[in-house]
Amino acid sequence: MFTAKKPVKKHMPRGKDGKTFINAYRDFNERYPAYTETAILDNMREQEFSRLDKKGHTYLDYTGGGLYAAKQVETHLQMLRENVYGNPHSSNPTSQLATEYTESARNYVLKYFNTSSDEYVCIFTQNASGALKLLGEAYPFEEGDHLLLTFDNHNSVNGIREFARQKKASFNYSPIHKEDLRLDEEKLMANLEQKVTGKHKLFGFPAQSNVSGVKHDLKWIGIAQEKGWDVLLDAAAFVPTNKLDLSIYKPEFVTVSFYKIFGYPTGLGCLLVKKSAFDELVRPWFAGGTITIVSVQGDGYYYDKNNAKFEDGTINYLDIPAIEIGLKHIESVGINTISKRIESLTGWTMDSLWQLRHDNGLPLIKIYGPKNTFMRGGTLALNFFDKNGALFNFMEVEALANKQMISLRTGCFCNPGIDETNHALNPDNLKSYFAKQGPKDYFDLIEYIGQKRGAVRISLGYVTNFKDVYRFIQFAKSLLNKDREMID
Repeated sequence: MFTAKKPVKKHMPRGKDGKTFINAYRDFNERYPAYTETAILDNMREQEFSRLDKKGHTYLDYTGGGLYAAKQVETHLQMLRENVYGNPHSSNPTSQLATEYTESARNYVLKYFNTSSDEYVCIFTQNASGALKLLGEAYPFEEGDHLLLTFDNHNSVNGIREFARQKKASFNYSPIHKEDLRLDEEKLMANLEQKVTGKHKLFGFPAQSNVSGVKHDLKWIGIAQEKGWDVLLDAAAFVPTNKLDLSIYKPEFVTVSFYKIFGYPTGLGCLLVKKSAFDELVRPWFAGGTITIVSVQGDGYYYDKNNAKFEDGTINYLDIPAIEIGLKHIESVGINTISKRIESLTGWTMDSLWQLRHDNGLPLIKIYGPKNTFMRGGTLALNFFDKNGALFNFMEVEALANKQMISLRTGCFCNPGIDETNHALNPDNLKSYFAKQGPKDYFDLIEYIGQKRGAVRISLGYVTNFKDVYRFIQFAKSLLNKDREMID
């Protein structure tokens, strides 16, 4: 159990730098007093994540992957050491024990999202992308049906359009505003009201953007359902720092990656399916574990019921119990405490970045997306500009950060719609590029269209502290008054 205490002063800068840090920390607390209410996380970081400071890491890639507490691994290891687990597809003692732990974890997932097996089916997958692929191949698209996506979607959601295309269903994208990267609500409403001749309509959007940090209003779940749409909610970037209450919002499909929430184990996610939509899904094949009976000579088979119908082969029964351990770990802190911490640190980081200007007055940083913390998470997409207003190559920025043991992420982040919006890419140029013959990659694309793409992304997590964001601001300041040729 973790008790709240004042943030530790270990590993703080010394001398003049230390005084500057202390003044900055004092100013931060004055502007964001709610941060002091999250002191329990400073104690947790010291006890469970000491490896960060011992190794000199500044980890700012929580949207890429969460970090695990030492206690999570130790608890799971103890379970493995003390028990014998067998393949669940049997009734022997070791199989029964594995089944018991698996079903306990499954029920805990439902409980964590404030629902139950009476309303949702929890299907374990290898990650959120695996859950989305499963849904894409099983959703009953037919000619005349329609898939509606938003410009702000992860590629694993975008990929569902290929299943729709193969089954002769149509699809389109609803745009976002360039100014704040939020959904264009007027156009979204028009898209939800578009005429669809088929029986099935699927609308997919993220609860929180994996690039801009925008939290899209969950009211669209109910609005879309009232207009006859099934709703897919990509919750992967949302649930690490926010509460998803499925007793209030009830999309037909929800996808989650557990390592995004609590770091360990990787390779596990889930697809939550509302029971009223479960029988809509049609599998294109069967596998071991998914059927109750199959015949070679009789040329027939029958699927198992509920989750087993979609869990191909032998599930990851040794790691699945660690999901329950991880969720209990997060609950020991409280998701509201985590949200409060993220909002405070994000606000200060944005404030500090906007103040960074070269001596000639030009800004060093451009942040894409909302200009405040309202309805936004702790993910910031940004670019650096030199003293002449020219864009720093994001790969060079990452290389400089690497030298200082700062882990951030650069590129397009598997979300082309946001990148194309941020850089105002011409759709005709993009269509022309993809119509041309030959191999294609990032460098070939930017040469063809003559425009830069990509950005730098930092993302905060539940054990991020003030020292982490302070170090990033100091790193950013090191690029002031430089031009691109001055970077080593």
